[in-house]
Amino acid sequence: MAASVLNSPRAIEMSVFIVRAFVRLREILHFHKELADKISELENKVGDHDASINTIIFTIKQLMSDSLKPSKRIGFRHEGKV
Repeated sequence: MAASVLNSPRAIEMSVFIVRAFVRLREILHFHKELADKISELENKVGDHDASINTIIFTIKQLMSDSLKPSKRIGFRHEGKV
């Protein structure tokens, strides 16, 4: 706007500078929106993985508790005297 009123090289330079600043600001805001979308997508993926990880941990704990029980001996046992 200054360039249309003042009609000087400095006013034209400042008008171009201001337009470039607004263009850069728009690019930054667009980039941040993309970044926010990617972060949201990542949060959704991690949320799905949390349930899977919890299931795996629960299963591992069950397997560990089962291994503490004594197992039956395999093979022939002779009860009587020889």
